[in-house]
Parts: sequence; structure tokens; C-alpha cells
Amino acid sequence: MTIRTIHLLGSPVLRQRATEVGKIDDEVRQLVADLFETMRADDGIGLASNQVGETRRVAVVEAGEAPSVVLIDPVIVERDGKIRGEEGCLSIPEIFGDVDRSAEIVVETTSLEGQRVRIAASDLCSRAIQHEIDHLDGILFLDHLSPLKRRMLMKKWKKLRKGKTGYFKEVALAGGKG
Repeated sequence: MTIRTIHLLGSPVLRQRATEVGKIDDEVRQLVADLFETMRADDGIGLASNQVGETRRVAVVEAGEAPSVVLIDPVIVERDGKIRGEEGCLSIPEIFGDVDRSAEIVVETTSLEGQRVRIAASDLCSRAIQHEIDHLDGILFLDHLSPLKRRMLMKKWKKLRKGKTGYFKEVALAGGKG
């Protein structure tokens, strides 16, 4: 497993729609392992492949008490209810906003064994899965906010980034963060 560099807001790859994976091979399995390792090292609950520069429809989620979820070519097939809650993103550190999402979902995805399966999710896990699928479609949580709120957060982001160059964040191993 490898901890990957995370692309930050402004990196063009974050706005690209990821391509279908299709066949599961060792390269896809390695990408999934790297996503979990990177997400855990950066204290996240989800990570999509385009956040590490790969434009494939692969993401992972570990949210709350729910089991770990691997999303390969995911499609939300059922939605129920609405919830509003605060979201952040490993690609936009220190920026948060309240986003409306479906309270419960069923997502169809491909397992690491190559089988199409359905996973039901609610609460935080549902929110995280929807957030990661948005990433795979080139959508950021900021896009769900009002224009005023988005402008305020972009102003804060620019202030946080003042003097910094590039659109990448190196992630250190747990315990060696800095």
C-alpha cells in the first residue's frame, strides 16, 4: 500500500468525470488499498480516486460504525429522506459547509471480486458515499452551497492558501503528521 499525494481545490483533475473501471484487476485492487491507506493517514472518512490524480470511478468510505465500503463504478439506485449536515473535504482542508443529502440510499457497485452488489447506507455513511460519488462526477461539496456561502468559503480558502503554490498535499503516516 502507498500513501498518495492528495490534489487540492484548483487541481483540474477534481473537476473531471472519472471513467468507468469495468474489469477488476490487480491495478484496481492496489488503487483501493492506496485510497484506504491515504484516507486513514489524513484522518478522512472517504476518498475518491480523482483526489489522488486517478480518473477512474473508484472511491472508499469508512464512516462511523458502518463497515468499510469500496465503490467501483457506483450508481445510486434508491434515495429516501433528506438530511442537512456539515461536510468537509480532504481536498479542501479547513473549509466546511452545510449540505443537503439523501438520508438513506442504496448504491449499486462492483465488489473487488468483480460482482455487482447493492449496499444500503444511512446517516453519515450515506452522506460520505454521496460526497465521494459527487467527486467521481467532478462535483465538490461547495457546488451544493448557496452562491453567497460559496463565495465566503472561497475567500477563506484563498486566505488560507496565501503564499502557497501548487495544488497538492503530501500526507504523512499516522503519528508522523505535520
